[in-house]
Amino acid sequence: MAQCQAPFHEAAPMRLSQFHLHTTKETPADAEIVSHRLMLRAGMLRKLAAGLYTWSPLGLRVLRKVERIVREEMNRAGAVEVLMPTIQPRELWEETGRWQKFGGQLLKIKDRKDAEYCYAPTAEEVITDFARGELSSYKQLPVNFYQVQTKFRDEIRPRFGVMRAREFLMKDAYSFHLTDEDLVREYQNMHTTYSRIFTRLGLKFRAVQADSGAIGGDASQEFHVLADSGEDAIAFSTGSDYAANIEAAQAAAPGARPAAGEAMRKVDTPTQKTCEDVAALLGIALARTVKSVAVMTDDGFVLALVRGDHAVNEIKLRKVPGLSDYRLATEAEIVEYLGSEPGFLGPIGAKKAVRVIADREVAAMADFVVGANEADFHTAGVNWGRDLPEPEIVADIRNVVEGDRAIDGGELRLARGIEVGHVFQLGRKYAEAMNATVLDENGKAAVMSMGCYGIGVSRIVAAAIEQNYDDAGILWPEPMAPWRVAVCVINPKNDANVAAAAEALYAELNGAGIETVLDDRGLRPGAMFADIELIGIPHRVVVSERGLAAGTFEYRARNAGESENLDRAALFAKLAG
Repeated sequence: MAQCQAPFHEAAPMRLSQFHLHTTKETPADAEIVSHRLMLRAGMLRKLAAGLYTWSPLGLRVLRKVERIVREEMNRAGAVEVLMPTIQPRELWEETGRWQKFGGQLLKIKDRKDAEYCYAPTAEEVITDFARGELSSYKQLPVNFYQVQTKFRDEIRPRFGVMRAREFLMKDAYSFHLTDEDLVREYQNMHTTYSRIFTRLGLKFRAVQADSGAIGGDASQEFHVLADSGEDAIAFSTGSDYAANIEAAQAAAPGARPAAGEAMRKVDTPTQKTCEDVAALLGIALARTVKSVAVMTDDGFVLALVRGDHAVNEIKLRKVPGLSDYRLATEAEIVEYLGSEPGFLGPIGAKKAVRVIADREVAAMADFVVGANEADFHTAGVNWGRDLPEPEIVADIRNVVEGDRAIDGGELRLARGIEVGHVFQLGRKYAEAMNATVLDENGKAAVMSMGCYGIGVSRIVAAAIEQNYDDAGILWPEPMAPWRVAVCVINPKNDANVAAAAEALYAELNGAGIETVLDDRGLRPGAMFADIELIGIPHRVVVSERGLAAGTFEYRARNAGESENLDRAALFAKLAG
């Protein structure tokens, strides 16, 4: 059966007079970051409700560009595309125990028969259910299923536009393996695939070691687009390609503890409750003070000790045995166990039994200062073994800081990043819970090992803007731009030759495979150019009566300061790159 028209694709020619482009000069008051402001001003998004957005034709073109590159690279890597429902039954989530554990982000709904469902925030349960029904033999493994599908997480405070929306577009993939060794191989395959995706998108990014969080698993890495506005802090070494999220970053272990050189003594600190104030009063470095963080667990009261110039890392602290579900101690509990108000807490002279967990740096300190567990006093010249017992547990429980010695011998530097991808080695957590097995070479049932690999497709669009913009608007990397070239016509209604020349150039560029849009809206040059700059078209070509007379076109790259006049050959050479 003959088609009546060609199917649409991203490279299809387009005239702005026939396209919906609605830009605005005003910046909405609730747009807090650059990408949100520019996406609204460029007309890429329109807010429907908190954390819910309609993508305009312009925004959708960019979104589809990202989606296409993601699909091409996933297919190239050997993954197989599926499509799973966004509405998932409670029973599957009960099998893994996540119906309650996932928390308030899980949007729960009921149908007319009162059966309970959730709007998918992720799809481990559904894909594992699919796999246990479809896979029966080790000969079917390994396999990697992926989808590009809408997800929903009921954020407490949706903000930053699509950067932290409640509904978002995600590529999620799940691999199944007979052995852990094969899982590691696919994990590396996905790591390489993600690097190709973000490189093709033209983004500056880093892959960093990460905590597995609510998804769980044995190992994970995040992919961050580097941007000053990024919510996540990442640490990287000057000595190698080591990089990690601040939640997982480690500094090198400290050296040996020096010998004690001072006598322990109580010092009067009547108004000094912070380590900074105590150090200033005593005229010592902040690094010689110790901060005591009081927490409660099911087993009792715990003091976590970090250096005064360091901060406790909550994720690391929860990984200490017995502290996975800790909470901060109340003031009443602090008084009960330590006999002191906050501001003067320390590991010496507690009223009741207290577990002490020391950060590695603290365990290597001598002659340090701690709270005296007495209002208005601290204790100086404190030394392990002499003045208080060696800490019950020594662990890395702090955030790294700029300048720390890295584990590879370099120095740690800090940067900001926007997480756009995450790869996990899940292991057998979900497969065991849901009894997803295959028969191995010996005909025995074997629980499959799993990997999980996510990319925030819609988030990438915002992250790219955070990395690429100026005062005029968006500076798209070419692979993500709605069009590569905009042909702008000056006074098309007043001069038929100008209009004809613009049409011819527009057709010729598209015919040469250079994705081009024709701005034939008849706007004044200033307004037309402002729109083209705002929406971030990488190349602008102006067709005018003056240029036709000179046999040239006015060309300007979006990231260039000045325009240049080029003849046809020079223009095509410029755009062919």
